[in-house]
Amino acid sequence: MEEIAHRRVEVNGIKMHIAEKGEGPVVLFLHGFPELWYSWRHQILALSSQGYHAVAPDLRGYGDTEAPASISSYTCFHIVGDLVALIDLLGVDQVFLVAHDWGAIIGWYLCMFRPERVKAYVCLSVPLLHRHPNVRTVDGMRAMYGDDYYVCRFQKPGEMEAQMAEVGTEYVLKNILTTRKPGPPIFPKGEYGTGFNPDMPNSLPSWLTEDDLAYYVSKFEKTGFTGPLNYYRNMNLNWELTAPWSGAKIQVPVKFITGELDMVYTSLNMKEYIHGGGFKQDVPNLEEVIVQKDVAHFNNQETAKEINNYIYEFIKKF
Repeated sequence: MEEIAHRRVEVNGIKMHIAEKGEGPVVLFLHGFPELWYSWRHQILALSSQGYHAVAPDLRGYGDTEAPASISSYTCFHIVGDLVALIDLLGVDQVFLVAHDWGAIIGWYLCMFRPERVKAYVCLSVPLLHRHPNVRTVDGMRAMYGDDYYVCRFQKPGEMEAQMAEVGTEYVLKNILTTRKPGPPIFPKGEYGTGFNPDMPNSLPSWLTEDDLAYYVSKFEKTGFTGPLNYYRNMNLNWELTAPWSGAKIQVPVKFITGELDMVYTSLNMKEYIHGGGFKQDVPNLEEVIVQKDVAHFNNQETAKEINNYIYEFIKKF
């Protein structure tokens, strides 16, 4: 890890921390919830050794990047604005985009708003969330899964932070990172409790060391979870703000990779959307869909070598 360089840069009115290595075409990596640049540690080393400039920011509100106080500072436009400014700062017209979880959602918005800045997109876990013309995103999720679906439970400012504080930062991170439970995460009433992962193991999986977990914990102990939770608190507002793009097609070439146990893949009618033609209709240049057997949500860490190869095999064509 000591080969990876770190710097803080000014983008879109905030200071952003980026990790980077290598020279060549830029590959921009966007992490998810509740993660950091560190989730891409394996990919940074692999792609930088293959002739690319790998760049992984801590997104707004995370890690060593600034976290504006107001909830409304975390809309899709703020976060995509940060990334466009970062691409400008890197001095390139286009990047290869690789993104996972919330990073993937932001990645779709980047492809939607500024397609000319993205050469190709390797998307992990979260396909395009097709915008329903009449139903706000969180409202639709609530109708499907009720008030204790995790996204619904994340909405009220301060509430989930307090419930997470009851069990502690380390417990929350271990609980989420080790989950292999398919289907929609439904929380116990009134507490974080077993959260995402009722079957939380005592020991960590082989792909997540004690040192890895400690790194995440050290950063979230410092920042708390408010910035990251604010992404969820803007889902309905993002729905309103993106009305002009309702029905818009994503024209960027895309490769999509998910684990068969992934909590997103196994809920919200995603399988039907991904395999039934809806996804391809919304993303005409969707070139490949890969479902990894016996792999869960954090596939970039769980099957790092495989993901490294999938990324390289796709982007080297362009």
